[in-house]
Amino acid sequence: MTGIDRVPLFIVVIAPNYYKTSRLVFMRRKILLTSFDTWLPHQISNSSDDLLERVSQLDCLPSSLTFLRKLPVDFELAPALALAKIEELQPDIILCCGMAEGREKLTIESRAVCGNDTLQTSVDLEKIILGLSVTEISHEAGKFVCEALYYSVLNLCSSSCSQSQCIFVHVPILKDENLEQILADFLLIIRRVDFF
Repeated sequence: MTGIDRVPLFIVVIAPNYYKTSRLVFMRRKILLTSFDTWLPHQISNSSDDLLERVSQLDCLPSSLTFLRKLPVDFELAPALALAKIEELQPDIILCCGMAEGREKLTIESRAVCGNDTLQTSVDLEKIILGLSVTEISHEAGKFVCEALYYSVLNLCSSSCSQSQCIFVHVPILKDENLEQILADFLLIIRRVDFF
C-alpha cells in the first residue's frame, strides 16, 4: 500500500463520517463518472446510479468531478451521449459504471470486445485494486450495453488526439450489508485513478 492510500483507508475504517466531508478534496484531474438507468420491469433502480447518487451527496465534492447519470440502456444512444459529453468536457479520466445483478463485488473491467476486436484499458488495474476488500478485476464486460459503451470510450481514448483514460466498474446490487464497504472501495478507486 502506498503512502497516498494509508491515510484515506485509515479515515474510512476508523472515522467513517470523516470521508463524507473531506474524502475527494484532493482531486487533481478532471473525472467524468457515468451510470445507467434501469432496463427491466423488476428493477426499481440501477445500482450504478445508486452508487453515483451516494457519491454526489458527499460534502466538498471537487469541481473536477462531473456526473453523467442514467444513460439509457441502448446500444447506440448510451455511447453517443457519453462520447458527446467527453467531447464537451475533455476529461482526463472516464469512470463508467454499470449494474451487475449477479456479482457480489465491484468489478473493474480490463477490456471490452466488439466483434473480433478487443481493447484494453491503459490504467494499471492491479494498482487500483491493491488492498481493496470488495473489488476485483474482471475480463468479461458482459456482452451487453455496458461493454458497447466501454468499447466506444476505449476506442476514443486510444485515438492519437485523446489524452483520456477509461475504466468500467460493474456494481453489484447495493444492500445495507454491503453499501458502506462498496462506497469506501469506490471512493478509493476514484482517488487512485486520480493519482496513477
